[in-house]
Amino acid sequence: MIRPYILAETNWKHLKDEQFQLAVLPWGATEAHNYHLPYATDNFQAEAMVAESARIAWEQGKKVVVLPTIPFGVNTGQKDIYLDINLNPSTQFAILKDIITVLNNQGLNKLLIFNGHGGNDFKPMIRELGLLFPKMFISFCFFPQMLDKYKFFEKAGDHADEMETSLMLYLREDLVLPKEHWGRGDHKKFKIKAFSQGGVWAEREWSKITEDTGTGNPELATKEKGARFFRDVCAKVSNLFVDLCDADLEDLYE
Repeated sequence: MIRPYILAETNWKHLKDEQFQLAVLPWGATEAHNYHLPYATDNFQAEAMVAESARIAWEQGKKVVVLPTIPFGVNTGQKDIYLDINLNPSTQFAILKDIITVLNNQGLNKLLIFNGHGGNDFKPMIRELGLLFPKMFISFCFFPQMLDKYKFFEKAGDHADEMETSLMLYLREDLVLPKEHWGRGDHKKFKIKAFSQGGVWAEREWSKITEDTGTGNPELATKEKGARFFRDVCAKVSNLFVDLCDADLEDLYE
């Protein structure tokens, strides 16, 4: 069945008389996720979350349109990991500018970037694009930070960990290798302690910090945990969609 809120599925017969309130752009990555998860893990997760969240918002009468997912992200720290595809931030900026030009010209003035990849950093781009497109309200969210993940998962990690493995067991179990192939996700930290204490940052060279490309042990991952986390994320994201649709851009603050 055609989902009218998914741009890739809908058609001109529907769109020629449609007026959307909010455009959502999922942005992921194509990269190794430990031994057992697919390279498109970030894309599968982002696509599923925005589609379900848009469905919920649409059923409440909100006119949300989900744009096709951008499948490549910033992977500058993984340049020697085979077929990890990198988009430089300047390339991301150019893509965003072109997309926003279309939305701006057609009067769709609200855009939410749904980020599925920790290497993407949209804040400086949004600052600059806001100057170029003053009529646009541009925002982004990064779903792992929207909930306390440790209410759902026990093991710490941030890549191909218990959370991501649980989500993929729920969303695309057919693409997850059997458990005997899961790496432990052991990883090294900077010797300079300040980089692990907050407020200081440097890019990690991925092939030097981890052998299986994972950071975080997935051993306790289950489909049931993934289902609960997915449901709660989508409930929160759909509320965000509704609020953005209802927002008066001339009256945003209180």
